[in-house]
Amino acid sequence: MIRSELIQKISEENPHLFQRDVERIVNTVFDEIIDAMARGDRVELRGFGAFSVKKRDSRQGRNPRTGESVSVDEKHVPFFKTGKLLRERLNGLEE
Repeated sequence: MIRSELIQKISEENPHLFQRDVERIVNTVFDEIIDAMARGDRVELRGFGAFSVKKRDSRQGRNPRTGESVSVDEKHVPFFKTGKLLRERLNGLEE
């Protein structure tokens, strides 16, 4: 599902809301998650999962085409850990 599909689905399930308002709400939620992660904060959505940022140290990597050794800088990457409810639904443990 992409963002526009999410907005469409929420609009269909909430006919009392204008689509532009739903779009603004969805964008605000995503922007807040991004801003929190940019600050290094953890974002937890109960039953769904938690977003956090992990630090990857610098290291020596290899260019897969040439096999040449290259330096890979330190970086921060997003990390998502699923919540218990989501894991259970994906594995068919809950109806």
